[in-house]
Amino acid sequence: MHDFCILIQKKMLRRVQKYIRDEHLFRACERVLVCVSGGADSVALWDVLMRGGYECVAAHCNFHLRGEESDRDEQFVRQMAEERGVRLVVKDFDTCGYQKARQVSMEVAARELRYRWFDEVARENGCVAVAVAHHQNDQAETVLMNLRRGAGLRGMGGMRAKSRNPIVESEIPIVRPLLCTTRDYIRHYLRDIRHIGWVEDSTNEDTTILRNAIRQELAGYSKAEIEHIAETAYRMQGYMDMLDGEESRAAGICRLYEELKDCGAAEIDKIYDAMQQDAGGKRWETSTHVITLRKHTLQIEKK
Repeated sequence: MHDFCILIQKKMLRRVQKYIRDEHLFRACERVLVCVSGGADSVALWDVLMRGGYECVAAHCNFHLRGEESDRDEQFVRQMAEERGVRLVVKDFDTCGYQKARQVSMEVAARELRYRWFDEVARENGCVAVAVAHHQNDQAETVLMNLRRGAGLRGMGGMRAKSRNPIVESEIPIVRPLLCTTRDYIRHYLRDIRHIGWVEDSTNEDTTILRNAIRQELAGYSKAEIEHIAETAYRMQGYMDMLDGEESRAAGICRLYEELKDCGAAEIDKIYDAMQQDAGGKRWETSTHVITLRKHTLQIEKK
């Protein structure tokens, strides 16, 4: 059992590290601001980045919207930071006052406040990126929300692994290292492998909020179905990059998909990665074709 736990720990770490490299989120020598609410997702992100050897500064927002629960979350994060010897920056917000002054929803108010502040903290601490804990379930929720509202390619593409700060003009990007994994896997990693606790946000049960309603709907989806929605979103990002003339991993995978779709090839991303690494001699078989990689070039033969 001990060996199995070590294997899962390494698998999670390798998966996230590969995703960080593939999507060019940041380098191992660079400092990153990790946004930690105290929930499972952000705690897992913090843990994985620290175990990966990345230099982290943690940031926690207290919006004072849930009474004692908000203060409980702050105390939980403070204790984790103290135990790990990590620099933590905490900010108290008058969210209600801001919401009334701006005449926006509470959700929009909290979003504007936190992303503006994250950029300030990142600058003050010499961080090259702001890491948030969105994962594949969040991606699926975003895609379904956009579909309900009506969406084109960009809406179908959901969230990017690396994007601009949505509130302020900044060269410091928002990055999402956990978009390569699912909510269930994250909780399994924390609960059963790392034995690390987290806090729950009671407002996540409020299904009058559209995202929460969609989250409840997605609870009936399998892990594979969630992954397929996230994969579709990534492919839509690739097609958008192709249209925009941008060279990205997503665009490269889409081009390869178009080349191989009549061959019935699966795991296009793995074939693409092998091509980038010049893994000559690698071979894949489908029911109709044999695909061989030779010097960055694929040779496709019918059986």
